[in-house]
Amino acid sequence: MVDIATRVYNHKWKIDPIVRSLIDTDFYKLLMCQSVFRNRRHTQVTFSLINRTTRIPLADLIDEGELRQQLDHIRTLRLTRGESTWMRGNTFYGKRQMFTPEFMDWFEKLQLPPYHLERVGDQYELTFEGLWPEVMLWEIPALAVLMELRGRAVLAHMGKFELQVLYARAMTKLWEKVERLRAIDGLRIADFGTRRRHSFLWQDWAVQAMSEGLGDAFTGTSNCLIAKNRDLEAIGTNAHELPMVYAALADSDAELARAPYDVLSDWHEEHSGNLRIILPDTYGTRGFLAHAPDWLTQWTGIRIDSGDPAKGAETAIAWWKSRGEDPREKLVIFSDGLDVDKIEELHAQFAGRVRVSFGWGTLLTNDFRGLVPDDALAPFSLVCKAVSANGRPTVKLSDNPEKAMGPEDQIARYKRVFGVGEQERVEVVV
Repeated sequence: MVDIATRVYNHKWKIDPIVRSLIDTDFYKLLMCQSVFRNRRHTQVTFSLINRTTRIPLADLIDEGELRQQLDHIRTLRLTRGESTWMRGNTFYGKRQMFTPEFMDWFEKLQLPPYHLERVGDQYELTFEGLWPEVMLWEIPALAVLMELRGRAVLAHMGKFELQVLYARAMTKLWEKVERLRAIDGLRIADFGTRRRHSFLWQDWAVQAMSEGLGDAFTGTSNCLIAKNRDLEAIGTNAHELPMVYAALADSDAELARAPYDVLSDWHEEHSGNLRIILPDTYGTRGFLAHAPDWLTQWTGIRIDSGDPAKGAETAIAWWKSRGEDPREKLVIFSDGLDVDKIEELHAQFAGRVRVSFGWGTLLTNDFRGLVPDDALAPFSLVCKAVSANGRPTVKLSDNPEKAMGPEDQIARYKRVFGVGEQERVEVVV
């Protein structure tokens, strides 16, 4: 097992690049990338870094030269032969050849496009522009770089023994969570923590701890490189990015209202089974479900990713019942801001009423809260989102207005088109 503290103390970053592979990313990114490559490959997009936790002055903490070095390194990465073989030949969700030869031929030649980096006050403005299938693959590595560089800035002043104790405490903290999760009968949980992880080495350790500690209750990891290296299931489906861009491309209010369903229609043609998971909250869950076509009721389940998770699950259950479906046969995946207390609570509330699963993110792979002075390693809310498509701004409403984004006039228009009224604000922790 890797001695993480010693690796950190030695500061030999060249043997520990923050992102070490094009598949050091979330599985859903690759699935979405193939869908975009097939359906919207010529769309021009802009992605931008957004630090929701503005009290964290990233430009004061992170050296710009080091940030550029890490981003430049990512642009040198190419798919290796072993990685290509894994993607071409592995079985994902019971399906062989998930990735088509045409997509793989393109991906094997891919170099990520250039980036634009500028300091603005005490924050960084980091943007990526170009063709959608290329630019979208910057999101996860860009977030991982910023999160880890912030952590490295804090750790740089610690001595060898201090680091050993820090990581011992963090390991103990995580293992205590694992022991609590063991007591949950019928638990199904996966790692969703790549984008805001403490580091690659720490995520890899956390995944191994979950695998050993939980056995079959641990269903896999969203991180493709770790899944490949550890012979685990790669987990993931789709995200808000797809409806945000499709909606931005709509030429009328009628097309805008159809956009979230057009996304899933394209997805329906490509995938089946557990890959048919609805993410309904981009423009409000209630409105999405109220106007959903009947064929969506046949999908496997729903992922709850904003707002009050219990209310979201109750809304899904009521919708299935209203459409003549048995919720006990449907899957609900909780994935927003989870930690052990909330996992225990939600499982107790919904087990037996639906099939329950959890995608555990930042507080699995980056929970160093309370372990250093001033809580300087506490996770924070950093995202990298599509902000425009073919020159038009994107919008996200969410079930939590704290996560909304886009120009005010467009937010107002989207609320009108999708019938979004008053919403409950929920603190965004991560």
